[in-house]
Amino acid sequence: MTYAVGLSRRSLRESIRQIVILFRLVIIRDCKASEHTGYAGFSRNLAKGLFLTETFEMQFSRTHLGIALGAGGLLVLVFLGYLWWLSNQPPVLARSEERDPLTRMPLSITMNPFRDRTIERTAASFIKEMRDGNCRQALAKWEKKKDYRKKRADFICDSESQHPLISWNLIEWEDAPPLIILHYKGERYSSPSQDATYKDLLSVTEENKDGQWVVTKYDAFY
Repeated sequence: MTYAVGLSRRSLRESIRQIVILFRLVIIRDCKASEHTGYAGFSRNLAKGLFLTETFEMQFSRTHLGIALGAGGLLVLVFLGYLWWLSNQPPVLARSEERDPLTRMPLSITMNPFRDRTIERTAASFIKEMRDGNCRQALAKWEKKKDYRKKRADFICDSESQHPLISWNLIEWEDAPPLIILHYKGERYSSPSQDATYKDLLSVTEENKDGQWVVTKYDAFY
């Protein structure tokens, strides 16, 4: 299709060039005819021919300018429409059909560039605390509870110290109202000596409390 459009444009330019040449030939013909009518007739014919040629070329330029402006306006409208469409889409635009055979997580996801990143920032801040060795501070509220959460916090912090987190990458966004669960693939050291690494899953669960997203659960495979 692009080749056909380029070919038609070249054909149009060639036609215009031929028309201009035709005008000039007419001017030369009139000039020869004016040899019998004198210098005044020659000047009139020459001026008339040049005026017609310049007028035609100006009209052709205006047409091209109008086409360019129209095409530019159309592109702007399409782009604005695309931005509006994106702003009304969920955080995850697409998931790959292929999934990890063990975790059942999609191999890739396409995130909406205009999504609200508040939830991701909250999760990232929490995970950084875990990576930097501040597990006790991050789970301080859990440790105050006199139920399973205190034991869970102790287990998590001991495991985090034995398998320090290096990096993590978001691989899935799960909506489970009123909760949102962010799944990551993390890279860890196999031991505190940091002589080997491995990759496994971790997840952060958040809940909106009084208009603010807070971490309510953290899971990881060690």
